[in-house]
Amino acid sequence: MTAPRAGYRLDAERLGAGLPPLLLAALRIAETVSPGVHGRRRSGPGDAFWQFRHYQPGDSVRSIDWRRSARAEPVFVRENEWESAQTLLLWRDVSPSMRWRSARTLPEKAERATVLMLALCSLLLRSGEQVGLLGDAAPPVRGVPGLGRIADIVERGEPSADDAIGMPPPVPVPRHAQVVMFGDFLDPLPEIEARMRTFAAQAARGHLLQVLDPAEEALPMRGRIRFEGLEHEGSLLVRRAERLRPDYLSRLSAQRAGLAVLARRLGWTFATHHTDAPPHLALLALHRALTLAPSV
Repeated sequence: MTAPRAGYRLDAERLGAGLPPLLLAALRIAETVSPGVHGRRRSGPGDAFWQFRHYQPGDSVRSIDWRRSARAEPVFVRENEWESAQTLLLWRDVSPSMRWRSARTLPEKAERATVLMLALCSLLLRSGEQVGLLGDAAPPVRGVPGLGRIADIVERGEPSADDAIGMPPPVPVPRHAQVVMFGDFLDPLPEIEARMRTFAAQAARGHLLQVLDPAEEALPMRGRIRFEGLEHEGSLLVRRAERLRPDYLSRLSAQRAGLAVLARRLGWTFATHHTDAPPHLALLALHRALTLAPSV
């Protein structure tokens, strides 16, 4: 494990002074995760040692580690860790359906998505990556101070979901960039697939983190309930809400399975996070997925 640099901690504390609570929460989560975060964890051009592996035909003789090879019969090659900066574009859905929570003790889905996005941004900038907001005209930034600019855009309200679908607008992205999206992804699968393919067609890899309230996962309501749509869907009065549960859970499972299949076909990743779960676990898993993504 690599311990967080003291300079990074001081920069984060200085940056956090006087900033909105969501950013402060994001910095705390990022600091919790950072001791377990490694580098890009794959071989490539760089100075940091990555791993030894057996010599293969075609390898340069200069890459052989003669000291390590002298200890055993196989010939070993020394590989360094890849250090080229990636471009990552982040987005989170703050449409009305995301501004909901089932209990006052829980954060709204949009709030959790925002905190996770800013915390991931903090980790990526610390790792030397180039980070921007999907749909924002400003170029991606590098270095910890860039977190302040991104936080300002988020506070003002960066481009949110398309009016017709809880996905980002179909904007151009740099070739071979990685796109990370936070949302509930409950819109019809064909509409979500169409938007995903607009980014995949630009050779962008993608990562979807579905953020759900635990009540959306289990539908624990019983008895007479009036469901109110948050995006002009109207209302529905149900006399016995528990009777809806089997069909609802089946449709939710089918939606999630469909998202997983779409992601797999495009070479993307998909995961689900519930707002009653510790945010740092989702952040660590997402960071690992990003750093283990194949380089191009």
